[in-house]
Amino acid sequence: MTSQPTLTKADPGPGGTGEPGSGLQAGLKNRHLSMIAIGGVIGAGLFVGSSSGIATAGPGILLSYALVGTLVVLVMRMLGEMSAANPTSGSFSAHADRALGRWAGFSIGWLYWFFWVVVLAVEATAGAKILEGWMPAVPQWGWALIVMVVLTATNLVSVGSYGEFEFWFAGIKVVAIGAFIVVGGLAVFGVLPGADSDKAGLGNLTGHGGFLPNGPGAILTGVLLVVFSFMGSEIATLAAGESENPQRAVTKSTNSIIWRIGVFYLGSIFVVVTLLPWDDPSIKEQGSYVAALDSLGIAHAGQIMNFIVLTSVLSCLNSGLYTASRMAFSLGERGDAPKVFARTTRRGVPLAAIVSSVVFGFVAVFFNYRFPDSVFLFLVNSSGAVALFVWLVICFSQLRMRKIIQAEAPEKLVVKMWLYPYLTWATAALIVFVLGYMLTDTEGESSGRTTVLLSLLVAAIVVAIAVVKERGAGARIGHSPAGPADPAVGSAASAAASSAGAGSQADKG
Repeated sequence: MTSQPTLTKADPGPGGTGEPGSGLQAGLKNRHLSMIAIGGVIGAGLFVGSSSGIATAGPGILLSYALVGTLVVLVMRMLGEMSAANPTSGSFSAHADRALGRWAGFSIGWLYWFFWVVVLAVEATAGAKILEGWMPAVPQWGWALIVMVVLTATNLVSVGSYGEFEFWFAGIKVVAIGAFIVVGGLAVFGVLPGADSDKAGLGNLTGHGGFLPNGPGAILTGVLLVVFSFMGSEIATLAAGESENPQRAVTKSTNSIIWRIGVFYLGSIFVVVTLLPWDDPSIKEQGSYVAALDSLGIAHAGQIMNFIVLTSVLSCLNSGLYTASRMAFSLGERGDAPKVFARTTRRGVPLAAIVSSVVFGFVAVFFNYRFPDSVFLFLVNSSGAVALFVWLVICFSQLRMRKIIQAEAPEKLVVKMWLYPYLTWATAALIVFVLGYMLTDTEGESSGRTTVLLSLLVAAIVVAIAVVKERGAGARIGHSPAGPADPAVGSAASAAASSAGAGSQADKG
């Protein structure tokens, strides 16, 4: 492993001085971080994609969500351990850089950035469809453009404006799901006055072919359908680098992940599968949440859910642009991206990182409209397994980082992974198993096998670039005239080429 700066004091995050133009600034308040952490686990995929999971696994989809939820809790515990000790906008990429080597930080950072710029296009298109349905005078591509421009402007103003928008977007999602769980729960137990809920009841869990109508294997198939709706849980650890108290923010986010997944995912899905039989045609035709609301006789259920989905889409877009730009910023600081990405405005905004991310997002949107079944399908499939790659890298990084932190600054282990290292290895094995099981899914153009193979192809290309880049940097340093003759200069050059935690040796522009 290359040399690393020691963990001697709390890292305030890149540009922690807060001086104009010197780096990122602590512009996120505690309420922003709290809502970002809560809303980060609620993606549009929960509302839109759950119907296919229910159709596949029946009520047993609860086990699929519980399995993936447990996996996310464990991965977030590992990430929380590392991020509480060293909060940074680079998050797991910076940790991988330090723990596994520069190639790892470079590779997973760029793969994560690629994932989110593709998500920008997917979410912008989804939001545009809803808006076009409400106001057809503006074409769908026009709505996609408007949404992207507005949220880009929001991110360009300051990190505080991003936090404020996300606070309200996430707040709407949280209130909506909370209300859905309460109202639906009352209907299930027959205490909701005036509700037309003749199909509701706990009997729906076992009354239509049993709890696992399609067999135990459907649980794993359900895992493949729901795993990607959990992506976004890690955003709070990236945002913590721009908060007033990063360590406290990371600790709080990590400790609350269990109840957040339990309530918002398992709670809401439980309500859906008890309000309606899993094989009710309306679940597939209308979507699970719309069908559930309709079953209660709630007027305009479809439009209500469209509004909630739109809010989730805008939240995902807002956070996606923020996340992609901060990852690009961190890569720029570590010398793994153009240095201009690490430069900030007087408000602490990484202008070039944001603009470059949104430009690629616009390009992806264009491909979605112009080449939806070829280029864009390739982009979606080749980024689809990145979430699992990220989680796997977090596992291996934590195995190494625990030893580094214990050796250098054990007092920073304010969050600890349970049953280390055994549970970490078990989590990594489970992720590998899920990736392997995806290879058995061969149905459709976006099958699990296609997604894994194309994602592996892109990952291999990025890793190859990282290795060539690292060897090239080593060769340049090795042939530097000042290197062998001047130990001081050689030491400085070596430090500049090493893989450092975000903010440790950054060019502040």
